[in-house]
Amino acid sequence: MSKKNYSPNAEAIDQAIADLAELTDSSAEGWTRKVLSEPYAEDRDFIQRRMTAAGREVRTDGAGNIIGRLPGTHGSNLKPLVTGSHTDTVHAGGRFDGIVGVLGALEAVETLRKAGVQLRRDLYVVDFLVEEANDFGAMCVGSAAVTGDLNTTMLQGTNKEGLKLGQAFERFGIDPNQAMHATWKSLSFHAYVELHIEQGPVLERSGSDIGVVTAITGTQRFIAHFRGRPDHAGTTPMDIRRDAVAAAAEAVLTIEHESCQAPGHAVSTVGGFTVGDSALNVVPDDVRIDAEIRSIDAQWLTGAKRRLTEKLAADAERRGVAIVSEWLDGSLEPVLTTLPIRDHIAAAAEELGLKWEPIPSGAGHDAQHMAKPGPMGMIFIQSHNGRSHCPEEFTETKHIVSGVKVLCETLRRLDESDFLSA
Repeated sequence: MSKKNYSPNAEAIDQAIADLAELTDSSAEGWTRKVLSEPYAEDRDFIQRRMTAAGREVRTDGAGNIIGRLPGTHGSNLKPLVTGSHTDTVHAGGRFDGIVGVLGALEAVETLRKAGVQLRRDLYVVDFLVEEANDFGAMCVGSAAVTGDLNTTMLQGTNKEGLKLGQAFERFGIDPNQAMHATWKSLSFHAYVELHIEQGPVLERSGSDIGVVTAITGTQRFIAHFRGRPDHAGTTPMDIRRDAVAAAAEAVLTIEHESCQAPGHAVSTVGGFTVGDSALNVVPDDVRIDAEIRSIDAQWLTGAKRRLTEKLAADAERRGVAIVSEWLDGSLEPVLTTLPIRDHIAAAAEELGLKWEPIPSGAGHDAQHMAKPGPMGMIFIQSHNGRSHCPEEFTETKHIVSGVKVLCETLRRLDESDFLSA
């Protein structure tokens, strides 16, 4: 069989994305399907129905991950292939982030069938639970459970209403204790490959169809509380003020400067800036900032954590403002993708006549966790104008079709390859 005879159904892809886009929070902008919400429950029913309708064997594991299985001809004797992503969104998010990885994987299964490709290995398609950042402060929860990284600290994370993640699990029909023991064994699968939109502008700028991901960024998050002194804004001289907002504002610029001076790829973001109860004529005394730093360089991340902790403390002290900072649990270390899988993705793109380039991922993914129990790779496709995590997020269907084709050929190649496991 010619390896170029893959014909993903573009109309079916468009329709599936449109159908899923209907399952959102109508009170929020864009496409909002926050974790453990009613729209998220409807979304998961939708995914299970699609898997079942396609003839897949479907189950939900102890951590709430939805897993569809396509049996292989030698499935009982060979380690399976795994692909998938997530279908939850950030607040006011888009229709493609993560969703393409799940719906694209389901279309890849159908495309392989139409092309007459029968895999030797079982193929698992996974919709991982709770990937996006959320009010509980936990990310990639389903894949963390699979890899044994889900812990009691994550389950104790509390939202603004005082509800703990573990309690939210129970309301959603998930037993937190079972979630803690949903771990897959090390090297229990042959390879994990995730199709995803780039969420950045690199591929579109270069004109490449496919990005072969080389590494996934590490992420370190922290909270800093600044405590100053409330004084009359009209009568207190500038040189004796203990202004928490001024101290926090300086910290924001320090955090920005740190990543701008990094020798390689690094970014920093202050995503939250909260001023306590105050008034226009009172020097503010209470501010909290929520921030993160990211890089594919683990050494830089370690050094940046130390430098930021020391610099923010020194600057606050100079202003007479107290600071309490905390680096949060659940942060992710940078990981490299598996070189043989990269090679197979690149070879698949070339075989299909598609332009590709190596690219690091500045966003975190479930694939980051899946690198722990087995070989892992990622396929990127273009994001229009590099926009993501916003209503303007968009990827043309032709690029999704290209991604599905490359996923098909990559899975076929990995199925025949014994590069790391039997």
